[in-house]
Amino acid sequence: MSTAPTQPFTSDVTLTVNGRKRTLTAAHHWTLLHLLREALDLTGTKSGCDRGECGSCTVLLDALPVYSCQVLALQAGGKEVVTIEGVASGPGLHPIQEAFINEDAAQCGFCTPGFIMSAYALLRREPSPTEADVRAALSGNLCRCNAYGRIIQGVLAAAKAMREGAS
Repeated sequence: MSTAPTQPFTSDVTLTVNGRKRTLTAAHHWTLLHLLREALDLTGTKSGCDRGECGSCTVLLDALPVYSCQVLALQAGGKEVVTIEGVASGPGLHPIQEAFINEDAAQCGFCTPGFIMSAYALLRREPSPTEADVRAALSGNLCRCNAYGRIIQGVLAAAKAMREGAS
């Protein structure tokens, strides 16, 4: 007769989060979202649906946007993770963050970190996106406040600012 373990199975996982190499002990069932929010206290990444449908938990994993609620923490081992806290460098905001403020692209703000992360990934690979490019890149993110028009304008404004030299 076997008994269930009283402690969840755990393993050490080493990953780079916002430029800093981290080694943590993670339960095998933890998602990357759980690791970021609970173990690293990076609460900018939001927990929305926990089903990979809303995009509020979007982070970059090796430069690609992913739903962190759908990635096991152990799967992120050896990879680079960028969260909303890692977008800006230095004391100021990143142009995508500035543009979201200037275009009033965040009504309640809950979905904003996920949208910014998806937009940030787009602008890293395509500095001159079309509106169609922006719509496609953001298609996995939902906004219950229906601020899509302002969000799209914010991404296009950020792209322009970045091309004109804002860092």
